[in-house]
Amino acid sequence: MRSRVVFAAVAATAAVLSAESRADEPLEEVVVTASLREQPLASLPASVSVIERETIELAGVQHFQDVLGLVPNLNWSAGSSRPRYFQLRGIGELEQFQGAPNHSVGFLIDGIDFSGIGMPATLFDVEQIEVLRGPQGTTYGANALAGLVSVRTREPRPQFELSGEATAGEYGTHGAGGVLGGPLGGGETAAFRVVAQRYRSDGFRRNVFLGRDDTNGYDETTLRAKLGWAPREDLEVELTALHVDLDNGYDAFAIDNSRVTRSDDPGRDAQRSSGLALRLEYSGFERFVLMSTTTAADSDIVYSFDGDWGNDADWGIYAPYDFTAATWRERRTWSQDLRLVSAPGGEIGGRAAWVLGLYVLDARETNDELQTFNGEIFDPPPLSSRYTATNYALYGETDIAVAPRLTLSVGARLEHREAEYEDNRGSAFDPGETMVGGHVSLEYRPADRRSLYATFARGYKAGGFNIGQSVPEPRRTFDAEYLWNLEAGVKARSADGRFDVDAALFYMRRTDQQVNTSFQVTPGDPLSFVFFTDNAARGENYGLEASLAWRATDRLELAGTVGLLETRYIGYRYGTGEQERDLHGREQAHAPQYQLGFAAQYRHPLGFVARLDVQSVDDFYYDASHDERSEAFTLVHLKLGYETERWSAYAWARNLFDEDYAMRGFFFGNEPPDFAPKRYVQPGDPRQLGVTIRYTFR
Repeated sequence: MRSRVVFAAVAATAAVLSAESRADEPLEEVVVTASLREQPLASLPASVSVIERETIELAGVQHFQDVLGLVPNLNWSAGSSRPRYFQLRGIGELEQFQGAPNHSVGFLIDGIDFSGIGMPATLFDVEQIEVLRGPQGTTYGANALAGLVSVRTREPRPQFELSGEATAGEYGTHGAGGVLGGPLGGGETAAFRVVAQRYRSDGFRRNVFLGRDDTNGYDETTLRAKLGWAPREDLEVELTALHVDLDNGYDAFAIDNSRVTRSDDPGRDAQRSSGLALRLEYSGFERFVLMSTTTAADSDIVYSFDGDWGNDADWGIYAPYDFTAATWRERRTWSQDLRLVSAPGGEIGGRAAWVLGLYVLDARETNDELQTFNGEIFDPPPLSSRYTATNYALYGETDIAVAPRLTLSVGARLEHREAEYEDNRGSAFDPGETMVGGHVSLEYRPADRRSLYATFARGYKAGGFNIGQSVPEPRRTFDAEYLWNLEAGVKARSADGRFDVDAALFYMRRTDQQVNTSFQVTPGDPLSFVFFTDNAARGENYGLEASLAWRATDRLELAGTVGLLETRYIGYRYGTGEQERDLHGREQAHAPQYQLGFAAQYRHPLGFVARLDVQSVDDFYYDASHDERSEAFTLVHLKLGYETERWSAYAWARNLFDEDYAMRGFFFGNEPPDFAPKRYVQPGDPRQLGVTIRYTFR
């Protein structure tokens, strides 16, 4: 077995190998599947991070949230039980209230689109995570302005497999999962894989008013089935079905910013998602391969919270003061991607490989919002809205070998989007827009183990609607955003294959930048707090991403990562009077100036293993609506274990030194009688200790 985290052009993270590894063996080739054609990571002129299966298992993690620190310039915003909203290079949504479901960071699980609702990204039996940074204007279009996260689960194999895993830890944490797989029909042309896991935890809050420690807990069930079938040599069929049920609590904020809450009506953060993906690949044509991917997904989401974070007993003479909010969302998506990929010998002129594709995405979403104040419906009627969007795209790419060591890649995407929105308050919109994106890349390979590349790309993100209950009519719509990205990178490996280094510089220019912000319609009234998406004139984001991995000995591997980022708004001002804000020149929200990582893994031939991860993040602005910042923090994770061919046992510690940190913050008035604006933050998770045991029966 091998285990490592691989970095591409501008990526980084930790690399680890198995006890059988030899120090003089070259690192094995990693293939990126989220690009238009499957390509080796080392020859892809793009900024990509790949986290492989063994690293996920050795890190001892449950959710994508737990490996975010392995990817430089990838951040997330809390405000929920699990991350739904991500920022790549400082670009991305912050919460569900800010605009219609148009997303800056695409999120796929086995090709199924969960952009903006990424909670189903549990990591049990996951094969690989790929993070593509920068605009994916050719490959994914409107939903990948800043980049893409693709989670790929393990494939069926024609060998019988039966394995199980159990976990127990502090804060009432316990979980169990199992895998069953093997051949179908007694041959090797068909195979299946079935996965089931249940994970529960009390969470990391103690509600002293209710006398409970589970109001912010996790209850997560993952079911997945895959069928692979190759009825003939030139045809492959893969069917994936998944169902993820997350019934989590949400009681994360406290008036004193601690992990001790006093809410009398704690919230709920639940998501039940089901999805299907059918992939066909036919290679019977002489000059090209036909690839078809059809997906469908159905998600029901409930998000509620206690808005005053307290109870009438605490408010004393200012009681009653009780504010609750709830949102019920239903999202249905369907997509079809039909792609022709040149086969060996099918290149244009014998040197230009090509891809040509058609894509359709249909998304339908309903939202029902209810706010109550002292038991009465606030600002009736409750908002009910319906949103539909259909995207049609034509795309193509060609890679031209202009010289023996020089490749030119040119890609383009033409995308048309039609949308409709209506609600029970009389608002209705039906815009349509056509957007164009693409890229030009040049890769030069001066030697077999070295590569230099430069990329110029244009990405786009559709305009949309602000669908919150209290959004004023003038703020209901916002325009499309365009992004120009200039990037240059280098990849190199030592002659003995023991040392890898990757580095890249990027500069991004944003026009009609979509800004996630908020304001209070009535100062001093917490019930008038409004989240929305607005357009700034321009913005710019630039920085450096670098990584190195060193196989120091046959037992020890070291890795380091660096992400540097500078951002600013250009010409952005909003609000009037005392609430006017001029953000020209200010840093953008959730865009830390540095993210650093270090990983070390030691394996002893007798089976002992140790892994250390250190992740450091600079402070950053929480939002555009205020100037509150997080504090810089460093997290240390440690895992010690023993492995045999059949079983393994590990002891692990997350946030070993119990670092205090926060991932989401607000500044507004929420406490009677004067409702003076204050800083409120959602604390991160404290130290947690636990054990994990795995057993393979095959």
